[in-house]
Amino acid sequence: MRAIVELLTFVFGHGFQNDTEEKPLVDLYQILAAHRIEYQRYDHPAVYTVEDVRRLVPPLPAVKTKNLFLRDHKGKRHFLVIVPAEKRVHIKALHAVLGASRLSFGSANRLKKYLGVDPGAVTIFALINDPGHEVELVLDESLWAHATFQFHPLVNTSTLVISRTNLKRFLALTGHEVNTLVVPEQN
Repeated sequence: MRAIVELLTFVFGHGFQNDTEEKPLVDLYQILAAHRIEYQRYDHPAVYTVEDVRRLVPPLPAVKTKNLFLRDHKGKRHFLVIVPAEKRVHIKALHAVLGASRLSFGSANRLKKYLGVDPGAVTIFALINDPGHEVELVLDESLWAHATFQFHPLVNTSTLVISRTNLKRFLALTGHEVNTLVVPEQN
């Protein structure tokens, strides 16, 4: 966490946080470049759903992802669950696998508070905005088996293609542990 704060201070100077309780405004591209984390960027119209991605994003050389921001019943635990785009997650069954109380989607306000992004831009890269590790990262085993992935870079008007090796380097930078498991699928 200290390394992230130091990097943000170096990049943005003192006072890099705004005056509200929102997360710091970070330049993900500067952070990736500073740590030599390689990716390919593809710009496109804004997308909000997997269906939008199918229609508006050209075929890219990586697995498409679905990123779900979930919370437990009491709002004490938060999860970023990432699965292949075509997988329909059985949220009612997932809570038992995670050892959590009943799960639901986090609100837009909660998403902004914990990951610093808006709905439609949920992404693994938003973990850069979670230095306190309040969000648990869960990756579906079938997804993690791929060599390259597609994720938004904190906004839904671009997609980054990143290798597993470079994604591991990014996660090491944020300090978030990769929890892989078989995410239950809805029939």
